[in-house]
Amino acid sequence: MTGFDSTERSPRRPPPPPPPDRRSPLPWHQPKSVADDLAAPERVRRLLASPSYRLADEDVVFLAEPEMRGVRLQLDFWKTEDLLQAHGVEHTIVVFGSTRIAEPAEARRRLDAARLALAASPDDAESRRAARIAERVHDNSRYYEVARAFGQIVGEAGTDHALRLVIMTGGGPGIMEAANRGAFDVKATTVGLNISLPHPQFPNPYITPELCFRFHYFAMRKLHFLQRARALVVFPGGYGTMDELFETLALVQTRKIVPLPVVLVGERYWRRAVDFDFLIEEGTIDPEDAELFWFAETADEIWTGINEWYAGKGEPLVAPVGKTTTRP
Repeated sequence: MTGFDSTERSPRRPPPPPPPDRRSPLPWHQPKSVADDLAAPERVRRLLASPSYRLADEDVVFLAEPEMRGVRLQLDFWKTEDLLQAHGVEHTIVVFGSTRIAEPAEARRRLDAARLALAASPDDAESRRAARIAERVHDNSRYYEVARAFGQIVGEAGTDHALRLVIMTGGGPGIMEAANRGAFDVKATTVGLNISLPHPQFPNPYITPELCFRFHYFAMRKLHFLQRARALVVFPGGYGTMDELFETLALVQTRKIVPLPVVLVGERYWRRAVDFDFLIEEGTIDPEDAELFWFAETADEIWTGINEWYAGKGEPLVAPVGKTTTRP
């Protein structure tokens, strides 16, 4: 008989190698022996410690260089995007407002302290100014309760939709804390987008830990505010609040993004802070641009208005499963 006889021999099939160890070490598994070069170990130690030897994605100094800005922008976007997707966050209602509007009890303590200081120095102009501002902040603390009640409404609605609708804020104190806290009150998922600043800061304690983010760039933070937004709810606030409000209005005005409900909470505040009628009269905006938002005073008014806006559009607030509403 000629040829291979399978009954006499079978091919040897080696087992899969065990990762990552080997039975026999490779030459580079050990540094150069001191027996061959007394100075080699120290030179190897210096090589291992050299910044050039760090993996690029582990080299914080390298990543902080101006030339790496594009990479940092991508990282800023993708870390948050990856976690939002992983937690099933499809729709958000974004709440903005002043960090300085404290909850009523805290506002009351600050007012009492300001009045005591004024009583001790009744002729001091700075004490009088501080007392007046403390009175206004105490009066505006009612908005904290409105934001908290609204967070509860959205939190309960999000739970009904399998966590697909959540409150998103800038993650700070004041109005943002109140909205996150409302969702926290009803054990709902809630998101906070902090920003890295050149001084110490703390996120408010009512954000879902796995969804508390910190951004390097305002631009990426703003992108995430609007990417999943189904409505923007804006309470009284200062520069930061107005920045987010007017950027959104400009994007809707120019149809750079699909229009969404924009609710200004506290008509008295907003009409004093921004004279929209004056802008129309001066011809710097059109009358229809003043129809891109409306005013509300209570949590129920905000929620009802948002739902009626979508009903008028013939579209549900929460899109059916499988239909994305992510903005470009």
